Amino acid sequence: MRELQEFVRFPSVSAQPAHARDVAACAAWLADHLRQAGLPTVQIVRTAGHPIVYAAWGSEPERPTMLIYGHYDVQPPDPLREWRAPPFDARIEGGYLHGRGACDDKGQMFAHVKAIESYLHAARRLPVNVRCLFEGEEEIGSASLSAFVERSHDALTADAAVVSDTRMLGRGRPAITYALRGVLGLEIDVQGPQSDLHSGNFGGAVHNPLEALSSLVSSLHDASGRIAVRGFYDRVRACSRREREEMARVAPSDAELLGEAKAPRGWGEPGYTAYERTTIRPCLVVNGIVGGYQGPGAKAVLPARATAKINVRLVPDQHPKEIAALIREHVDRATPATVRTTVRETMAAKPVVIPREHPIMRVAALGYRRGFGAEPAWIRSGGTIPIVNTLQEALGLPTALMGFALPDDRIHAPNERFLLSNFHQGIATSIWTLAGFASLRRAAPRS
Repeated sequence: MRELQEFVRFPSVSAQPAHARDVAACAAWLADHLRQAGLPTVQIVRTAGHPIVYAAWGSEPERPTMLIYGHYDVQPPDPLREWRAPPFDARIEGGYLHGRGACDDKGQMFAHVKAIESYLHAARRLPVNVRCLFEGEEEIGSASLSAFVERSHDALTADAAVVSDTRMLGRGRPAITYALRGVLGLEIDVQGPQSDLHSGNFGGAVHNPLEALSSLVSSLHDASGRIAVRGFYDRVRACSRREREEMARVAPSDAELLGEAKAPRGWGEPGYTAYERTTIRPCLVVNGIVGGYQGPGAKAVLPARATAKINVRLVPDQHPKEIAALIREHVDRATPATVRTTVRETMAAKPVVIPREHPIMRVAALGYRRGFGAEPAWIRSGGTIPIVNTLQEALGLPTALMGFALPDDRIHAPNERFLLSNFHQGIATSIWTLAGFASLRRAAPRS
């Protein structure tokens, strides 16, 4: 447990340049721990952004190869005033490890590292070849990862991948995620006058970029909650009645989901439950609006510029570039002649659906049955893990998404935490998954 606390204490915030050295230090610590765990090949790969940590054990062609992915970077801890303790103290209380990154994704990925270490210490060898790929840019769109994967085919060749960066249904209720939404990040800039103006001298005569941006943002949805961008839903793949019924049996109710969010009422596209809106339907969220004076007190200013940060979650068969073009067209049509607008793309990843009948999914289910003593549910996730699409398209790897997080672990929010019993059961689940994958491949050797 001490080692996991050390891991969480690194403020490896990839989005903030001020933490670049912390991210690098965290990568070095992780690489050193992998060496101590018994992995003979460990490399810190420099990129244009933050380092990638690669490790490998075994190269026996008669044995299957499993790739384990995780990320050691974390979200910014803001707003700091809402944390009950400093976000990187990594304190243990009430059976939880508290801290930014404790659950997303350090605790979950570290369970696999400790499973490998336990296996090597007990048996002196692993039952399968293993490749570890741990990155430091997942929270900012994995900008450096695709290039690394493209030039490292031989080092990353595997039969399947395992990723633990998703949620369970609840305590003792494991789940395998078989679908992820894609993501598109955009920034909309509105430029008005060349510099800030005195609001008394020019207010009412010069269009305020903040007001223009507010109108643009409000035009992105209609009154019912549907996205109002022309053509946005044209490629959305319909979900069958059978799948919706199956989802309803394991999904949280609207009241449960809203209770988790501590929101007074639901909102969104008509005709769907809250869970369906977050999984099988796309969404467009305004993450932030910046412009004008932000300090204490008042300042009589008419700002020259305003920016909105937009996050779009995509479902099959939507493509990020097509949706970005549609939003640009919408913004162009809605921009008044009094201001100028620019739309910049900040991140993009395609949605993914993983065949539930693939052998790695059956092995993952076995691992959960042995590690948690329960049959896992099959669920969709509203989140995005860019590597899953990259592994599928670049390497042809199916990926088992085996989450150890709980719905109330406060991922991306103040007071993030990770249930320590899930950490220990996650280690056991990973051990059984390694063993099960080896047995499966021995029963059905590669032709």
